[in-house]
Amino acid sequence: MIFAIEKRGAPSKTFAFTATVLSVLVALAVAGLLLLAAGVNPLAAYRDIVVESLGSLYGLSETLVKTTPLLFTGLAVSLAFRMQIWNIGAEGQLYMGACGASYIALFSGIENHLLMITTMFLAAALFGGCWGGVAGFLRARLRVNEVIVTLLMNYIAILWVDYLIYGPWRDPKGFNFPLTAQFSEAARLSEYFDTRLHSGFFLGLLLALLLYVFMERTIWGYEIKVIGSNPAAARYAGMKTGAAIFLVMFLSGAIAGIAGFSEVAGLQNRLQHGISPGYGYTAIIIAWLAKRSAIGVVIVSFLMGVLLVGGDSLQLIWQLPVAFVYAFQGLILFFLLGSDFFVRYRVRFRRKAA
Repeated sequence: MIFAIEKRGAPSKTFAFTATVLSVLVALAVAGLLLLAAGVNPLAAYRDIVVESLGSLYGLSETLVKTTPLLFTGLAVSLAFRMQIWNIGAEGQLYMGACGASYIALFSGIENHLLMITTMFLAAALFGGCWGGVAGFLRARLRVNEVIVTLLMNYIAILWVDYLIYGPWRDPKGFNFPLTAQFSEAARLSEYFDTRLHSGFFLGLLLALLLYVFMERTIWGYEIKVIGSNPAAARYAGMKTGAAIFLVMFLSGAIAGIAGFSEVAGLQNRLQHGISPGYGYTAIIIAWLAKRSAIGVVIVSFLMGVLLVGGDSLQLIWQLPVAFVYAFQGLILFFLLGSDFFVRYRVRFRRKAA
């Protein structure tokens, strides 16, 4: 017997959705086996995850707080993915956005709240956009692989922020900790319900709605899809593919930069070491799970927020390391990639000819 891989025709949405759901269920099952190996009851652990993240106002608010940066970075990555541009640099773009917003908060001297927040927002978008635009320019002009460029630029951005908070921006009253001085009240986003939930979450929802309309209801959104699916046909039709690649990467970086603004202005109120525990990398999983849909990103970001907050119960109740949560994310991506293969291709076994 021999086997052959054959490409399927255009799969139905129902088949693709079913494959995605099954891949997540298989990831849950495999993670359950790992929990059993660690001496943990999987059903009890999954119940604790849900209760910890959704079972109280505090838990729900913390889940939405975690959802916020995932929402921004997920939208950023999914926008680039629409054009078959693989932006792996949302993490670095988030850091650069936080850097731009923090510069305004620390050194602008603006006292008006609305003006301060608006300027921080624009600075974050500009810093993140320029950081993403570098990869877009290199891809459009020199055909440099954007995966390598965006990945390496993550390290530059993270280390640049570390240089600032260990050096010229370090708070002289911070007992030598790597952080800046606290922002003024004018540079802080509003909080709600006596929790840490802030305006950044609602800004993320608004941005998701705008991006959905932009991608699904505008001519330029249609052009992005065409350029991504068939660049040769797009060029033949007169579309400016180089300019579109640069602009999409700039917008993708800008959205990720806004995630940095949301974190420093809404949650931490200062720039400090490790402002992101990997939101930009998790965004890759989110964008893939959401099938590059803006509305799907909202849903998947919330589910990832549940996993991150609920993962605390695995540490506190079951004494498991936080690495297990990240391993769980990796399992989801692994099986998701497998399901995507079987959505696109089928494996046929044939009897070898004599």
